[in-house]
Amino acid sequence: MTHEAANRISGHLKRIQGRLSTIEVGLGDMKLRVSSMEQHQSQLLTMLCGLNQRTDRFDERLSRIERRLDLVEA
Repeated sequence: MTHEAANRISGHLKRIQGRLSTIEVGLGDMKLRVSSMEQHQSQLLTMLCGLNQRTDRFDERLSRIERRLDLVEA
């Protein structure tokens, strides 16, 4: 292999390495964003579960009130 060919290959490899570094940085950013989205989704699901529990309690209370006032058929 000639010295010129070795220099060309070395130049190509350096450009490839630079591109890979850029991709690695981008991938790290994407991982952080996905992690953030997963945390946000988890918080939303927790809030939804809390709202469902409150709705269930309201439903139970309303049923009890309706029974006490004889607003429903037994």
